[in-house]
Amino acid sequence: MRHIFIINPHAGKKDQTGRIYEMADLLRAQHGLECQCLLTQRPGGAEEMARRLAESGEALRLYACGGDGTVSEVANGIAGFPNAAMTCIPTGTGNDFLRNFGPDTARFADVENLWNGEERQLDLIDCNGRQCLTIACSGIDARVAESVHELGDSPLLSGRGSYLAAVAVNFLFRGIGQHWRVTLDGEVIEDDFALVSMCNGRYYGGGSTPVPEARMDDGILHTVLVKNISRLKFARLFGPYSNGRYRALPPELIRVVTARNVRIQSETDIVTCLDGESIHSRDVHLTLSDRKLNFFGPQGCDPNYGAGPR
Repeated sequence: MRHIFIINPHAGKKDQTGRIYEMADLLRAQHGLECQCLLTQRPGGAEEMARRLAESGEALRLYACGGDGTVSEVANGIAGFPNAAMTCIPTGTGNDFLRNFGPDTARFADVENLWNGEERQLDLIDCNGRQCLTIACSGIDARVAESVHELGDSPLLSGRGSYLAAVAVNFLFRGIGQHWRVTLDGEVIEDDFALVSMCNGRYYGGGSTPVPEARMDDGILHTVLVKNISRLKFARLFGPYSNGRYRALPPELIRVVTARNVRIQSETDIVTCLDGESIHSRDVHLTLSDRKLNFFGPQGCDPNYGAGPR
């Protein structure tokens, strides 16, 4: 089995390439493993590397070294390949995917906890052919995510701080709602929406948890629909929404469903964010992917740690 480190040297506020090379050297020296380090220098590069490796048919363990964007690219590259599995070593500013593992998140920083870790299959969301690990959001929260990238390089802001600053920018200077036609399996709703988010995992936006009962391996996706609201209501309801208390919010404004197929159509541009990556379309299709992701992590780790009752 080959162990391949796919490194994004631009992830985070400090290049950690040297530290990753040292980890690979340690695995060679102490465990006799065949290790290789590859650097990605452009968007999409990690995905291309991962797919090319998976297509070889070799038994592979891939280590995505970066933030959520790097993890997403490697996942898209190997999804559906039985010979390839992945994990991640967090070096980016955003690591919402790993938050799903609760206190075991810190253990992913040390490769000694990973190389022989147990493997499991995780669900994925298919969004217009792209694979999403955690949450696919369309609307105001996706536009916020785009703004986060503009603010993320600031040394004064943490991942959560960048997210809150982006919320403020969009809240103060841009409109919240858009007119959409939303299809939930066979049900069609045409209305003004603030956001529609499909959840496989529980965290996005630096720690927001819209659906705390979402599990990453149960074959169920939860979709949150929030109607258009005024800025005043948005300010009042954002906290409960972010903290997963959607049941306490007015049912005429927010709804959570487990539809298997969701479609969002609009006459104007829809911004959709997939694990931090933004796409633009006027027709968004969301469904449970027919592909699975082989993922390995520290012994005993749980991607559904702390998930609330169904």
